[in-house]
Amino acid sequence: MGKTAFLFPGQGSQAVGMGVEAFEADALARDRFEQADDVLGFSLSKLAFEGPEDELRLTANAQPAILTTSASLLALVEREWGGKPDFVAGHSLGEYTALVAAGVLRFEDAVAAVRQRGLLMEEAVPAGQGGMAAVIGLEREAVDTICEEIREQGQVVEPANYNCPGQLVISGEKKAVEQASQAAAEAGARRVIALPVSGPFHSRLMKPAADKMEEVLSALPLEQAYIPVVTNVSARPETDVDAIRRKLVQQIYSPVLWEDSVRWMLEQGVDTFVEIGPGNVLTGLVRKVDRRVNALSIQNMESLRKALEKLG
Repeated sequence: MGKTAFLFPGQGSQAVGMGVEAFEADALARDRFEQADDVLGFSLSKLAFEGPEDELRLTANAQPAILTTSASLLALVEREWGGKPDFVAGHSLGEYTALVAAGVLRFEDAVAAVRQRGLLMEEAVPAGQGGMAAVIGLEREAVDTICEEIREQGQVVEPANYNCPGQLVISGEKKAVEQASQAAAEAGARRVIALPVSGPFHSRLMKPAADKMEEVLSALPLEQAYIPVVTNVSARPETDVDAIRRKLVQQIYSPVLWEDSVRWMLEQGVDTFVEIGPGNVLTGLVRKVDRRVNALSIQNMESLRKALEKLG
């Protein structure tokens, strides 16, 4: 019997209208959004359902909105399916939803924490000074080397996400990212795309945000995980509270080892990956690592119904 992993998306998956269908269809999903509105002291649900998009896209709004949408759908999966996954993992911000799924964090605490995380990440580097770019069609070793060479000149640019074979994201000072993007194109990258983000996430420039986030996390009550959480920082499972807390801090300025995480789960016999939350980015990345696996995406009531049929 194959194993199952639940995956949770990160920033960039937000879209106006996400979660509204579940909210209207089911009291359990509605409850999650109402809890989030209470905790944050403003109508996150209205922002998620109606926009405006440019406001929803702001890091401090997008993070709690994605987490709340994912957690509301997760609550329905947990109630309807009756089983539990063998592993959980989330991409960057999504790791917080994974911790809710694993019983480490209470939902209300997770919403408050990611709102803080978003604010801290926004203020860590003044707007316009940092940037990120996706590098498509170049091996990770080549990208690592390019970043290293530019760093040796005293500038900051480093791999931020190892998403899947031939898809990486780099992050750092704006000029250094531009220089690395140029070098990647010259080295044969198929495409290099500057990302519309407000900061150089998952780079050492985020260290000030991580230091402040450490204070936020140390005040939160965390429980031992009852489902192993495959963390971004190590691409290995973690259940210990102190280790999880430490890795959440490191995660802000360290690369997301997504491809490595998926490969590790495949080695453990996972053959069904269920992405829970807005968008289907992670489902696509999983398929690029291994085409043969069963990759399901739950974004609304219809996809929930289909996924439950397949999960049995």
